[in-house]
Amino acid sequence: MIKRLFRQVVESISVEARTETGAGDREAALRLATAVLLIDVARADQVFDESEFDTMLQLIESHFDLQPEQAAALVNAASETAEDMVSLHEFTQILHKHLDESEKARIVSLLWQIAYADNQLDKYEDALVLKISDLLHVSRGRVMRLKHDAQQLAV
Repeated sequence: MIKRLFRQVVESISVEARTETGAGDREAALRLATAVLLIDVARADQVFDESEFDTMLQLIESHFDLQPEQAAALVNAASETAEDMVSLHEFTQILHKHLDESEKARIVSLLWQIAYADNQLDKYEDALVLKISDLLHVSRGRVMRLKHDAQQLAV
């Protein structure tokens, strides 16, 4: 059901007409895509611990200006969607198409913060964040600065 809802939201983004409802659907798709990528990075090392979960909730609340209950619902929906995920491309394409360069960099920053949430960067988390940043077309130099900033926050 979540996957069908996600596809409907994605299809509504493709329509050029910008109505009030369309803007809400667009925002919902961007939120879900971002949350799915965060979940995927958190799970990349095969350990999704409490510190990563708490950090994810905080980041989603602050980034999307959501209430705690809304953030938890988004994380749950993203978790279910991530279970069925075959490829990152459908999620990164949504973000790449609809976000500007600074917004994409902000997403990469969130990904690094999740990767460092447990105070250690696993090689799989590192590789996944780099892959996602490439798919979002964020420059490698900027990605490395964001990685360094996230590492400093974790210390």
